Amino acid sequence: MSHLSPFADRDSGPWYRHRWPWLLMVGPGWVLAAGAVMGWQAASRPDALVVDDYYQQGKAINQDLRRDRAAAARAIVVELDYDVAGKRLLGVVSAGGQPLTGMMHLLLVHPTDPARDIPVTVSAGPEGRFAADVPALAATRWLVQLESGARDWRVSSEWKNPAASQRLRIVAGNK
Repeated sequence: MSHLSPFADRDSGPWYRHRWPWLLMVGPGWVLAAGAVMGWQAASRPDALVVDDYYQQGKAINQDLRRDRAAAARAIVVELDYDVAGKRLLGVVSAGGQPLTGMMHLLLVHPTDPARDIPVTVSAGPEGRFAADVPALAATRWLVQLESGARDWRVSSEWKNPAASQRLRIVAGNK
């Protein structure tokens, strides 16, 4: 009398003819495929958030803070509207309640992709009004910066989804 396993007389062929080994391999197979795709994406796209020269960036931050303080001292206020249909930014800028005129630099900064930043030079007329044609703005959070043509003052604020909110008011010194 032999003590054989109850499975000993079941010879059903090689392992690859059974479904269970294949079902058990599906999960790890998906993980390997997803890891390969993510590795390819990480290697093929540069990290835009890393800067090479930290010292120069630090000096630039101090300059920006001086320009922010200069804008607050002049009591600069900017109001922006975004016309979704016409893809236009309409703005009014004032200093101490009086219209501010002249050439200014407007920058719409995309939160993650510098290639999608939108720099625009605008000219404010006698009433402090200006308009600028811009491409369609993505439904995301934009950083808006407006600075004088001489770059001696700057105001900035965050604009959450301009296509939905359409109006932004920036008061220098209020963060």
